[in-house]
Amino acid sequence: MSTYPLLLEPEDLQSRLADENLLIIDQSKLETYLNAHIPGAVHLDFKDLQLGQKPTPGALPSLEQLSVVFSNLGLTIDKHVVVYDDEGGGWAGRLIWVLDMIGHTRYSYLNGGIHAWLQAGLNTDRAQQSAIKSDYTVAELDHQFELTKDQILERIGQDDFAIWDARSEKEYTGEKVISIRGGHIPGAVNYEWTKGMDTDRGLRIKDLTEFDALLNSLGLTQEKEIATHCQTHHRSGFTYLVGKILGRNMKAYAGSWAEWGSDTATPINIGAQA
Repeated sequence: MSTYPLLLEPEDLQSRLADENLLIIDQSKLETYLNAHIPGAVHLDFKDLQLGQKPTPGALPSLEQLSVVFSNLGLTIDKHVVVYDDEGGGWAGRLIWVLDMIGHTRYSYLNGGIHAWLQAGLNTDRAQQSAIKSDYTVAELDHQFELTKDQILERIGQDDFAIWDARSEKEYTGEKVISIRGGHIPGAVNYEWTKGMDTDRGLRIKDLTEFDALLNSLGLTQEKEIATHCQTHHRSGFTYLVGKILGRNMKAYAGSWAEWGSDTATPINIGAQA
């Protein structure tokens, strides 16, 4: 059985397209997918993996819904899943988290997604790929990959804990308010997700050595448990992914600011200081 790196480059994937145990999932916009996608890739609408209800729209749907989604995609326990999107890794990284949560840890992220694939001049398809449906059952979730609001409240201020806020600077400081309240979780550090993408290299993740040093400078070190969030745990799909690639102990806060900022009992900070 072939082994795959977590971070997969386009040329490497191109050489493995004949692998019968490969399941390639495209989370681009449908228009993008129909215009150009990796040969064999099946399309997944991001909404299918979201609860879509207040106050936690970014939380996971029911086990039954997850089972239906992954059965329709053709997932089986022996499949190696390659995920990508058309935005530099937000939705794809969130799908990595979902796979962690359902216990399927055979996966890779296509570095840069469809933009890097096209930049490399590799072949694409246009026709919609029909999945060979499976009978995949999600019986339970592995909660070691997430933190709830109450768990974060217990961890705030502890030396072995950190929070990576993937939102924009204006959301973080409270200048831009999307939920009932603006601001950030006390102690959270802000590094907006799009800053981590190399726009000159097809939205690939920026140099990993430099990224690792950056995270250390922000206090997001390998020794800490790191919760990451945004507004609905979409943008923080990218930061969850990058953290995993760089050996961090990542946990997703799926409730994100949609939940935290709408709860008048949770503590918040305003301004640039953590």
